[in-house]
Amino acid sequence: MKPIPTHPETALRSGAPAGSLAVPLAVPLAVPLLDLRRQYEGIREEVLAAIARVCDSQSFILGPEVEALEQEIAALTGAAWAVGCSSGTEALWLALVAAGVKPGDSVLTTPFSFFASASAIVRAGASPVFVDVDPGTLNLDATLVGRRLRDRQVRTSLGKTQSENIRAILPVHLYGQCADMGQFDRIVAEHAAEHVQESGVAIVEDAAQTIGAEWSGRGAGSLGVTAAFSFYPTKNLSAYGDAGIVTTSSPQMAEHMRQLRNHGSPRRYYHNEFGWNGRMDAIQAAVLRVKLARLADWNQQRRQHAATYDRMFAASGLTSTSNSNSNETSNINTQQTPTRASGQTPVRLLSRSPQAKHVFHQYVIRAQRRDELRKFLSDRKIGTEVYYPLPLHLQPAFSYLGLKEGDLPVSEQAAKEVLALPMFPELTEAEIGHVVDTIAGFYSR
Repeated sequence: MKPIPTHPETALRSGAPAGSLAVPLAVPLAVPLLDLRRQYEGIREEVLAAIARVCDSQSFILGPEVEALEQEIAALTGAAWAVGCSSGTEALWLALVAAGVKPGDSVLTTPFSFFASASAIVRAGASPVFVDVDPGTLNLDATLVGRRLRDRQVRTSLGKTQSENIRAILPVHLYGQCADMGQFDRIVAEHAAEHVQESGVAIVEDAAQTIGAEWSGRGAGSLGVTAAFSFYPTKNLSAYGDAGIVTTSSPQMAEHMRQLRNHGSPRRYYHNEFGWNGRMDAIQAAVLRVKLARLADWNQQRRQHAATYDRMFAASGLTSTSNSNSNETSNINTQQTPTRASGQTPVRLLSRSPQAKHVFHQYVIRAQRRDELRKFLSDRKIGTEVYYPLPLHLQPAFSYLGLKEGDLPVSEQAAKEVLALPMFPELTEAEIGHVVDTIAGFYSR
């Protein structure tokens, strides 16, 4: 790996013995939000060999590489089957349709996610029903979902009420942490017991950000009837283009999805239904197989980086002890102390469920004066991103649902505060320290 550009700076890190002299530290010139070049340097020869293997085989769409990847992803998640497809968006549509979602149905989901989580519901002919998120984790609030499932009356544009035909719940495992799947299971089981004459409500996982994550020891991808994963180039397990996969433990659903991804065709030139061209390219599968062998180590490095952020934020005074997920001593520069006119710390960390094995697709904070902070960091060449600046219920595309500002207040407030900081396996402790130091400098002005 090439050395990271730095410049010397004199600083005294906290935790040094009393009376210690300041020592020169190498401070990064820039810290990107994500740096895929570092990853590529370590796997370049294997990736090129895998691509060459596909070229030599002349099997470019589906085929042995995709089948091998499907088996490996199924084993990783604990699901019985995996079906490779062309993108995470395609995976969501396949997962919903295979789970029985059809025109006229409704699907309960979060407004605090990427657009595809809800647009896939619309593509399946159903209507998204947005339910607010938990204020700690920002995952779909299971208590509110249970309440909405019990009271299925919805007001139409004419002022009348009608019963929603809720077919599925689509929790999004946000930022790398699974939603409260135990509570969703209980909600669905209770609903089934009370409505024995109705079709059941399916749980479909949007696991686009959680490859390798777990809930109570079970892998993301095995927690619902189907689950959709994305291999977009920024994901923890990323392709060199678009790709996705769906997991399930139902052989019937797996076979249905194989047909749907191939124009509804069980065999060439024979079509049982209207599907789509959603097949996975063999080159993407080959690249993913190289990376999959390293995924557990990469995810562990992300967890270690998150712990480093946690302790550095706590030691800097930017977060409170109760807000921090770690009580370890930090190495962060504490010469600058942030001001808190409101009496609150300027940075809050998201909650982490004890049942969750987090994979930190993103390390996200909630920050006071978020937009000012982001510009301050950008001016100092520190990469950040806002996931997500406008909740889905306020997007123009969903205006027909009739929701307005104030209807889902937790999501709306989160959209004003969340900020993703640099997070990738090859990130260094010096880079993390520089990010936290710079944030401390912003709040000390």
